[in-house]
Amino acid sequence: MLASRDDLPISLHSAAQVRDLDARLIAAGTPGFELMRRAAHATWRALRRRWPEAGCVSVLVGKGNNAGDGYLVAALALRAGWRVKLLAVGAADALVGDAALAKDEAVAAGNQIQPWTECTVLEGVVVDALLGTGLSGAVREPYAQAIRLLNASGLPVLAVDIPSGLCADTGRMLGVAVRADLTVSFIGLKLGLFTADAPNQVGELVFDDLQADPALVAATPRVAERMAVGSLQRLAPRPRTAHKGQFGHLLVVGGDRGLGGAALLSAESALRSGAGLVSLATRPEHVAAALARRPEVMCAGVSSANQLLGLAEKADVLVLGPGLGQGAWGRSLLSAVAGLAVPQVWDADALNLLAGGEIRLGGRCVITPHPGEAARLLGISTAEVQADRPRAVLALARRFDAVVLLKGAGSLVAASDGRIALCDRGHPVMAGAGLGDVLAGLIGALLAQGMDGYAATCLAVWLHAHAGESLARQGRGLAASDLIPTIRQLLEEFAPCLK
Repeated sequence: MLASRDDLPISLHSAAQVRDLDARLIAAGTPGFELMRRAAHATWRALRRRWPEAGCVSVLVGKGNNAGDGYLVAALALRAGWRVKLLAVGAADALVGDAALAKDEAVAAGNQIQPWTECTVLEGVVVDALLGTGLSGAVREPYAQAIRLLNASGLPVLAVDIPSGLCADTGRMLGVAVRADLTVSFIGLKLGLFTADAPNQVGELVFDDLQADPALVAATPRVAERMAVGSLQRLAPRPRTAHKGQFGHLLVVGGDRGLGGAALLSAESALRSGAGLVSLATRPEHVAAALARRPEVMCAGVSSANQLLGLAEKADVLVLGPGLGQGAWGRSLLSAVAGLAVPQVWDADALNLLAGGEIRLGGRCVITPHPGEAARLLGISTAEVQADRPRAVLALARRFDAVVLLKGAGSLVAASDGRIALCDRGHPVMAGAGLGDVLAGLIGALLAQGMDGYAATCLAVWLHAHAGESLARQGRGLAASDLIPTIRQLLEEFAPCLK
């Protein structure tokens, strides 16, 4: 069930880091025009694989190096016998350097450069070579109108390096962005290809390193890494003499009136993910249902903080917040255990209570906000969080000295020391209630089995998203509890219990 191969690099870079790498490759002896030519050939190969019978392309070019790639693609297409519409948005005579040489080659191959207008009719596969990775502000005219008309054309679209209008560092749309079916990216993967708005705009992603020197690439700083088989820590195999006391006692605290299912989902997820012992502290009226559902979970009804403290003192890991509510009951329970010196996972209403400022986070914590919760914790708007998710997740990690999972498409995990990991797995069928409760229990179970907070959170997020992908072929209506047996199977494939 686990993916057998992953062709994409693990390292993720900023646009500036990739530009610096490009410059160092040139300084080391690879001419810039040769890199541009390799990019064009990589784009043309990907286009032919995806749409082998198209026979026609419309290439939209701007006035930077991204346009140079487009001009060379137009030359390759014409030489292969395809019909080519080469459309310049903005002044084609503004090109300089390698991009100007690429334009000359396209013309020498027989292409005629047509000025783009709002009346232009696009045909075949549309190649977006408009703006590239250097964009930081909002897309201006006439590019904005060209992008809107491109998106409305209904034609297949290939984006060169990054969909025009998408921020290479944050993944947010800069006013308007190309919606591509295929994006071919070069030299180093940009973080903005994976998070915020990017999953709606990038389509299938193909990467080509343009034969870059691996030593130069390895020496290039990165802003994050992708969660992948090769980058995730594994649980150690268990000895044949193993017993339950070696794999942690996890306590879930939550389940106010009407919310008992959330806490039970976390407890069941923790149990199925390998925690040695799992307890649940919840409202007394939920105990009978919890025992009927999952008798292996030691369920206790608690009405006061004093009752909870007796249970918490026996626990090695706490999962706080699923179904906790924000009333007096939940607030008193969270206050009682927040300062205990054990690893803790704070989720859901625990985060809302934390944002209120009355309760302080202890040490060795993992917090798991969605964008709205992250906004409340930072005192900014949800839109501001989504505008720069990497910055937001790192700000939270440093503010609370915690491991932070910022949920959403392209989920991010950050540590206070600056490490960031990105999950590019998952599926829209996972947009439903209770999946976060399952994830919180999974993180807690990995902590209970000895993983540190950052490693546990990364592995849990990846397994959770991978499980959602595996179940997605069954369509809409995914229930959170559906994930639990699939996560168990994936965890065993990834890190077998026995050697």
